[in-house]
Amino acid sequence: MMKAFSSFQPPQHFPCTRFFSSITTSRTQLSFHAKAFYCQAKSGIDGSLNLRVMPPTLLAAEKEEAKAVLCLFFKKQGLSNAVAARTINKSDLFIDHLVSKLHSKHKSRYLAGRELTTLEIRDALIPYLESLLEEHGDVLGDLVESYPNPPVKEKSTLAIPTTSNVVDSKKLKAVSRVDEIDPAAGKLRPHIVYLMELGMDIEQVRSIIRRFPAFAYYSLEGKIKPVVEFFLELGVPKENIATILTKRPQLCGISLSENLKPTMKFLESFGVDKKQWPKVIYRFPALLTYSRQKVRESVDFLYEFGLSEESIGKILTRCPNIISYSVEDNLRPTAKYFRSLGVDVGILLFRCPQNFGLSIEANIKPVTEFFLEQGYTLEEIGTMISRYGALYTFSLTENLMPKWEFFMTMDYPKSELVKFPQFFGYSLEQRIKPRYARVKKSGVRLLLNQILSLSSSNFEKALKKKMEKMQAG
Repeated sequence: MMKAFSSFQPPQHFPCTRFFSSITTSRTQLSFHAKAFYCQAKSGIDGSLNLRVMPPTLLAAEKEEAKAVLCLFFKKQGLSNAVAARTINKSDLFIDHLVSKLHSKHKSRYLAGRELTTLEIRDALIPYLESLLEEHGDVLGDLVESYPNPPVKEKSTLAIPTTSNVVDSKKLKAVSRVDEIDPAAGKLRPHIVYLMELGMDIEQVRSIIRRFPAFAYYSLEGKIKPVVEFFLELGVPKENIATILTKRPQLCGISLSENLKPTMKFLESFGVDKKQWPKVIYRFPALLTYSRQKVRESVDFLYEFGLSEESIGKILTRCPNIISYSVEDNLRPTAKYFRSLGVDVGILLFRCPQNFGLSIEANIKPVTEFFLEQGYTLEEIGTMISRYGALYTFSLTENLMPKWEFFMTMDYPKSELVKFPQFFGYSLEQRIKPRYARVKKSGVRLLLNQILSLSSSNFEKALKKKMEKMQAG
């Protein structure tokens, strides 16, 4: 789940100068030095710059709100009050970053001089923090403390490589509980035994706790068992529950009555098929941890493209992780890019929403450039992706290029791929090569669609019919 730290970069905002002044905040009644931003914002038809001043009292109050949101978020992930507070006290630069996210998201509000409410601040920051957790997992705390620099993963080779220098003692203590014998029962702790009965092995349990130490202290009867039994009632297979908890152990720390069930009802209101919950949860268990605000933002985006509630429900059911994509950073730019190719974005979202989780620069543009290099026009490429939505989800080097190279030996015009881009979805070794060899050996010619899309029996029938027709002629 974790990605390279280089993907986590602060956004570029308005150029700012800062000054320091001693202030007293109206919300916290604490005197301290705070930074105030003089932000240059473009206005007017000629793009001239006006100087806007962020009141230092407002800025300080927003920082306190951002700290409160971050603290609650950490506590929700299982951190104690003390650990959460200690992490936040070391994270001034990250708090500045969170405030800058507010300014970016609500730019027009600030230019109009209107203050954000506590609810608006929370709704703006929580989805962002959730996306960071999804991306960086258990190193999020280190990332927050060391922002904007990468967290140090290894000590200098000159340092003494003691365990205390490398591994957090709280994590070690949590992991050690896995092997502890319950004095009363004379065997492993009840929740460890229960998890093993679900199908986990002891190393899987250790792996979960290394990533999420709070799981080691979860009550069997109060947290783990109710969630497991609820999933069983939904029809989730026992073996899948072990996988779900491995992916998202935080689910056991969420209240069934106050959070999980209401979240599911909320998602059902947007068309998620309640009969498909076992598959949805298995595909993307993190779906049940997102705020309603984040879900609503994603659904509102889908509505923009004329999708019906039924269609949106099918998208959320087949590809629930679309909720994890940032609307402004992923979904909207990707939609704009595909629209530039002449693609109906609504249809593409319905057919293959996975495209919208791809990086434009790293995944999408290279595929477009590859087909341009082969002589296709942008219009033809747009037709190909419209006809076969999964085209851009394939690896360029491991899938598209090898199949293209073989296609060039098949004696078909390049226009055949515009008609049938599904060619790239078939196995080169198990389908494309052997069937083309049969056609070549028979001395007949079939359309690419006939060679690949027909079942084995229908392919043989089509081949036989073509051979008989050629012999009769």
